[in-house]
Amino acid sequence: MDNPAPLSFRPIGFIRSEAKFRADAPRQAVFSETPAHLVFLEDARFDLAAADLRGFDRIWILFCFHLNLGQNWNAKVRPPVSPGGKRYGVFATRSPHRPNPLGMSCVPLLGIGHGILELGPCDLLDGTPVLDIKPYIAEIDAFPDAKAGWRDEALPPPDSVAFDETFTRKAAWLLRNSGLDIRRFCEVQLTRNPLDKKRKRISLLDSASGLYKIGYRTWQTVFRVDADSQTIRCLDLRSNYSDTDLRDAEDPYGDKEIHRAFRDL
Repeated sequence: MDNPAPLSFRPIGFIRSEAKFRADAPRQAVFSETPAHLVFLEDARFDLAAADLRGFDRIWILFCFHLNLGQNWNAKVRPPVSPGGKRYGVFATRSPHRPNPLGMSCVPLLGIGHGILELGPCDLLDGTPVLDIKPYIAEIDAFPDAKAGWRDEALPPPDSVAFDETFTRKAAWLLRNSGLDIRRFCEVQLTRNPLDKKRKRISLLDSASGLYKIGYRTWQTVFRVDADSQTIRCLDLRSNYSDTDLRDAEDPYGDKEIHRAFRDL
């Protein structure tokens, strides 16, 4: 067909999660520690449709990459774990930038309530429109011996991420007082290609000591790369606001109050 008619779909519900920004999303659900909920739209049929999911440990969620709607896509993309930084055809990757921004994720199903599904750790962001649900059936869906094309090529081992006491103390305070889990963000972003400036807000702080920083919203983590041990060491957590910024009443992100309290730690 030369000019097929466009298709339209209506979400059955939306994801509710503490993960709200692209940087919060791990590469796959198995790398996540962030649980979520699927909240159905008000339609009694959805409760009936989901009732017999009881007893299934996992479900497939088909969803829309809503933050990528209307964006262009490229036929060749560079995955985060690409050997040698090589580009591959988008259909041979799980890039969220696709001809149609559709995704699927296999996530743990923890519970079923009225108008809601309780999910385990997943890679879906808050507000993600869900288009369909299917049960995960291991004997049909699992092929552990299947070849994986370019993924079977030798990949560099992942870096380990370690946290010094100063960072740990500040990150724990921030998690308690704002809900931002910057420790988890660093684990996700720094495990592979930690110095990838094209994908991450990375800046060199001091070439002599090998210090870098990575930005997350209005915060920055100071870290060092130990190439010999393949360890990324997170040393400190800092506000991205200057003292002058914090004296300014303008607060476009609504977070200056937590930064002022953080400054006094």
